[in-house]
Amino acid sequence: MDWQAIMLSVRLAAATTGILLIIALPLGAWLAYGPRRWWRTAIEAVVALPLVLPPTVLGFYALLALGPRSPVGRAYEDLTGSLLPFSFTGLLVGSVLFSLPFAVQPIAAGFAGVDRRLLEASWSLGESRPRTLTRIAVPLALPGIVTGAVLSFAHTIGEFGVVLMLGGNLPGETRTVSISIYDSVQSMDYEAAGRTSLLLLVFSFAVLAATYTLQRRFTHAGATP
Repeated sequence: MDWQAIMLSVRLAAATTGILLIIALPLGAWLAYGPRRWWRTAIEAVVALPLVLPPTVLGFYALLALGPRSPVGRAYEDLTGSLLPFSFTGLLVGSVLFSLPFAVQPIAAGFAGVDRRLLEASWSLGESRPRTLTRIAVPLALPGIVTGAVLSFAHTIGEFGVVLMLGGNLPGETRTVSISIYDSVQSMDYEAAGRTSLLLLVFSFAVLAATYTLQRRFTHAGATP
């Protein structure tokens, strides 16, 4: 069992989930309550693009966008003296991009499920929109927020294509658990690959079971008078 790769994946998933919550909460609220314009559909399509785009394609474009020849890559190298690709920071950027729809879509659905009359009542009483969002919409949309966080964490744990294209295979730096399984299979060490794969299988099942259980409990609590 490659515990170094497992712990790196957990650290990457935790950091990715934290960043995605910061991004997905305002973006999900805007998608749920914002004005319906043609460019809103375009933004929704961009957010959902990683769901249908092959991970290697997304990883390739991320590699070009973050490489030393790009403005972002050059600026980062000037500030830090290191490259974004094949580093944990670059891996984190790619993971945020790839897992974005797994956070935004459940959170947007959670906000959309909030009774708009409650929000309008809060506005009519003089509460600002940000305060209404944090005090009313966020607590009521909590099932969607929890689902988005859990799915983002679990999805990042199992990433392969993006992390391989953008991070390579540097032990302790970019070698995640999915790459560790691939290396074990390549070296014909099926026993090690089987143990790690079984761990991910149990983890994935536990995550889905916990997500569905939480959703049912939240739904039941909301339906109870």
